[in-house]
Amino acid sequence: MNNNELTLLAKKSRVQLLELAFKSDGPSHLGGGLSMVEIFTVLYGNILNYDIKNPEWEKRDRFILSKGHGVLPFFIALHNAGFISQEVLYTYKKNESDLISHPVMNLELGMESSNGSLGHGLSMAVGISLALKKRNNFESRVFVVMGDGECNEGSVWEASMSAAHFKLDNLIAIVDYNKLQSDGNSDIVMDIGLLENKWDSFGWDVISLDGHDIVALNDALIHRGNNMKPKVIIAHTTKGKGVSFMENNNTWHHNRLTQTTFDQAIAELNL
Repeated sequence: MNNNELTLLAKKSRVQLLELAFKSDGPSHLGGGLSMVEIFTVLYGNILNYDIKNPEWEKRDRFILSKGHGVLPFFIALHNAGFISQEVLYTYKKNESDLISHPVMNLELGMESSNGSLGHGLSMAVGISLALKKRNNFESRVFVVMGDGECNEGSVWEASMSAAHFKLDNLIAIVDYNKLQSDGNSDIVMDIGLLENKWDSFGWDVISLDGHDIVALNDALIHRGNNMKPKVIIAHTTKGKGVSFMENNNTWHHNRLTQTTFDQAIAELNL
């Protein structure tokens, strides 16, 4: 896809995300979902190497959603990529559905891992990246999306040290840096300083960018590193992006859309 097509897909995905949350008739993680729309649009629209007809293809790229509660843009991206049908998509959060509030491993639906407890996805990605290298698979890359709040977890930094030590240049982490988490402002809950400096000090190749900039995301993700370092994208985002009353409003971290708020949000996105 070119940049114009990706931009249009991101706009469409925001509407789809809100429709899916509204149809679920219950609370969803809306704020942190909306902050990742462009990230997922670029990943599944232009970056990840996959085959929906052969989901276990050995040479596929692997994707881990460490920020497990951010399933809304993930499921929408999998739907638009062809992994999840419309019928299955609308079973989200229904009884016996494969699509619940966090991803559950299902390769046929495009989900490589089960995630939910924060801080574990990077460790999983490190293991997968190392295994691929040991199998002499130098084509596949491993991508992991994390939240800035989960960077409070010690397991994240143990994994980051391991990734640098093993020179996992097939590993790309993306931090959704929206500066908010469930309990409030990230720097108030646990101030960990400048994320860029911290990842750099752990031996990673660091790129800092606007996480809603399609062109910047595409340019940063499309190139494989050649310096024997894992790569991290610090994606500065806005929680609730695209809906004025949700932006930087932590009330919408996990909340339910009413008919009124749904209509208002859709009207804003369709301007």
